[in-house]
Amino acid sequence: MQTASTNICERMGRSQEISEFKSGTMIGCHLCNKSIREISLLLNIPQSTVSGIVTKWKQLGTTATQPPSGRPRKITEQVANVLQSQ
Repeated sequence: MQTASTNICERMGRSQEISEFKSGTMIGCHLCNKSIREISLLLNIPQSTVSGIVTKWKQLGTTATQPPSGRPRKITEQVANVLQSQ
């Protein structure tokens, strides 16, 4: 039997990074003139994900994860949680 927290996590759809192999496969299919829908059905990945990867590749020329924008935090999340609990 699954716990309630596991079911919630499964339903909420936590985002995961697409592997370089899968994103490369998507770009390869795109270069072979496959449509977004065909790629989605072929790789069993949502159309919105395929579309986002292809768009990102067209704009940046790469599918690698980019560093986050903005200034990094001065304190870690762990320290911030300790300060909040006090």
